[in-house]
Amino acid sequence: MAASDTERAQQQIDEIEALSSIYGDDWCVVDEDEKIYCIKISDCLDQPKWTLCLQVILPPGYPTAEPPIYQLNAPWLRGQDYTELANSLEEIYLQNLGESILYLWVEKIREVLVEKAQSSDPEPDIKKTTEEVDEDDGDDFLLDYQPTQEDQTKMLTYMTPESQDDEELPPIHHGNPITDRRSTFQAHLAPVVTTRQVKRVLEKLYENKKIASATHNIYAYRIYCEDKQTFLQDCEDDGETAAGGRLLHLMQILNVHNVLVVVSRWYGGILLGPDRFKHINNCARNVLVQ
Repeated sequence: MAASDTERAQQQIDEIEALSSIYGDDWCVVDEDEKIYCIKISDCLDQPKWTLCLQVILPPGYPTAEPPIYQLNAPWLRGQDYTELANSLEEIYLQNLGESILYLWVEKIREVLVEKAQSSDPEPDIKKTTEEVDEDDGDDFLLDYQPTQEDQTKMLTYMTPESQDDEELPPIHHGNPITDRRSTFQAHLAPVVTTRQVKRVLEKLYENKKIASATHNIYAYRIYCEDKQTFLQDCEDDGETAAGGRLLHLMQILNVHNVLVVVSRWYGGILLGPDRFKHINNCARNVLVQ
């Protein structure tokens, strides 16, 4: 007999509770209502070299009738590596149809990371980040690194090598700030139809001293290309690991396009843990709805 919606919902609740207790701080609820979760996976506990964030959405038919929708976020995960890992996850799903598979997925990814750590693969080249450290590292860890204007310009120019000053600057809307334990989050939104406009908007935002001084300016954009019927999309974490990918994911779920969303975060000296991702997404959702 096919599982009822109630049984499936209960299976999901049981699985989430189990994973939350197994993975502790590495397990993060991005959006309870939308059933979006994120698990940080690394090759070892002490000093991980290879880490990856697995983000999943549990559809109503999971686990008996639908697979989880997932995204793999890691700066080094590209091309062949991505394809191989995605194929492995697909295989696990097919071998365990109808079963709860997130634990198997996480452990498979960890196995791949451990193999990478033990092989001769060079360590991933991760730029200096300003992400929060784990709570047990003590609250006296203050983030005083600010990206310089030069860093920001570099970050903007990789998208459009050609200088296009004639591109019209779209209107920019600013959302209401959210403040929690002295950290403040604010989203900014602009309609865009080209990457040159994305660049113009970002440059305009960085002219504002307050925005330029934010600890992180996380952004994502999605542009629909009518002719090719495809999306041109990209994101930037700006030191808040995986935040750009989550923001882009939110935009995909809400099915918005021809828009750039930037979320500025001013760090207040108190660690927020996974709550920071909730605030980033809430800020973005609010400005998109407005």
